[in-house]
Amino acid sequence: MEDSKLLLCCFTACILFFGVNGENPYRYITWKVTYGDIYPLGVKQQGILINGQFPGPQIDAITNDNLIISVYNYLNEPFLISWNGVQQRRNSWQDGVFGTNCPIRPGKNFTYVLQVKDQIGSFFYFPSLLFHKAAGGYGGIRIWSRPKIPVPFPTPAGDFTVLAGDWYKRNHYVLRRLLDSGRNLPSPDGLLINGRGWNGYTFTVDPGRTYRFRVSNVGLTTSINFRIQGHNLKLIEVEGSHTLQTTYSSFDIHLGQSCSFLVTADQVSKDYYVVVSSRFTPRVLTTTAVLHYSNSKQGVSGPVPGAPTTQIAPSLIQARSIRWNLTASGPRPNPQGSYHYGLITPSRTIMLANSAPWINGKQRYAVNGVSYVPADTPLKLADYFKIPGVFNLGSIPSWPPSGNNAYFQTSVMAANFREYVEIVFQNWEDTVQSWHIDGYSFFVVGMDGGQWTPGSRANYNLRDTVARCTTQVYPRSWTAIYMALDNVGMWNIRSENWASQYLGQQFYLRVFSPANSWRDELPIPKNALLCGRARGRHTRPL
Repeated sequence: MEDSKLLLCCFTACILFFGVNGENPYRYITWKVTYGDIYPLGVKQQGILINGQFPGPQIDAITNDNLIISVYNYLNEPFLISWNGVQQRRNSWQDGVFGTNCPIRPGKNFTYVLQVKDQIGSFFYFPSLLFHKAAGGYGGIRIWSRPKIPVPFPTPAGDFTVLAGDWYKRNHYVLRRLLDSGRNLPSPDGLLINGRGWNGYTFTVDPGRTYRFRVSNVGLTTSINFRIQGHNLKLIEVEGSHTLQTTYSSFDIHLGQSCSFLVTADQVSKDYYVVVSSRFTPRVLTTTAVLHYSNSKQGVSGPVPGAPTTQIAPSLIQARSIRWNLTASGPRPNPQGSYHYGLITPSRTIMLANSAPWINGKQRYAVNGVSYVPADTPLKLADYFKIPGVFNLGSIPSWPPSGNNAYFQTSVMAANFREYVEIVFQNWEDTVQSWHIDGYSFFVVGMDGGQWTPGSRANYNLRDTVARCTTQVYPRSWTAIYMALDNVGMWNIRSENWASQYLGQQFYLRVFSPANSWRDELPIPKNALLCGRARGRHTRPL
């Protein structure tokens, strides 16, 4: 009888844990992470390769697929991979940042078990530790709709990933030493498209056919503008949200952002420039790839098409023009039309102001006057095992304090499961900021210049604004978002300017449910790496 009860309990537990995933395919991926020689700007560098590739292998998945990704670290340093835009529903254990995961030690491996639950769209992965992002190790993620779910455009003839961003000729550990010494980074040396410099990459198309270009800004410090000589860009998707199909001649993509365009090969058959240039920088950096018509007998020619450089107004107008396609099918952020974001009154307003203070004679960056310092133990593990002294809830205020004093802290903000919050990013600096929230997609309801006030809500878009995971904040301006806290966990909120993030412009949002139920959050993985004060603990569910 006791054996029967035990068997029934085990069976029930299996249904609870695996039931959601039971009908969804598993995709098994093995990665070997190594150093290797790369020449992205014509100078030999030590790059981070995944399976010998720079950029790393493309991840292709379908909504709700389970990804089993075994990562073997052959570097001489600890290593972590994070998944920019993958929401990790109920599963911040797999987020791949130091606040949630112990690093993979040299010569060791770790297997991520994650599900692209209720998601579609274009995203990317990247190394999150030790400024490794400056050495490569990034790659594209494409999450396709299920075959029976209609998408609001005909199937393209091809699907191209464009990983673009700024690059330094100096190796990542040299850049890291600069930051550790209290200095800021110099200007980048150039831009890359898919790991290559000027005309180093080719996209081949057939005349008259339409192709999808998924473009991600994987750089460290610089917003970019994307364009294709002689061709229009029809925006169709932004970080998992189908958009109204507005046509642009060029498009600004800020740090950490991803978007998709349809491009029709409707010009004279020859080769054309695919152009990426820097935005809002004193010295404009430009690089190109080649759009090659399959029957072309003429290479690229003529001047590279220009675009806005330091002007803010065109970029702001463009950003406001992005609209959510309310008639398109999609699994999130509004499943089955269950709610409309503009009809809910937020229960709480959080204002986050960025700053660039000097602390103890060194350049740092801060949020609400707090410059983040990593703890000796991942915060998620400390929270799970109830280890005291690692962090304190409320160690960052939810509103900018008066005065200019900044201080170090392992900053964690408390929040409750199923709250609906308004977050205002206030930027008083002269540079464009870019902010990302792990674990979530949020609605960008407004952005404008000057100081945000409650009166600013009168100009919010409460009908059809886009939902995304990364938003820009223009100089001396604000951006407001609405977000439903429907994902329990410990979630990183960070600047996507990687020098600012490295020097403290980040914190963690602890979204808490008192139910302690697997319905709200998955249990700690049995293979979880344990480090710091969590070393020696047991990973069985409490």
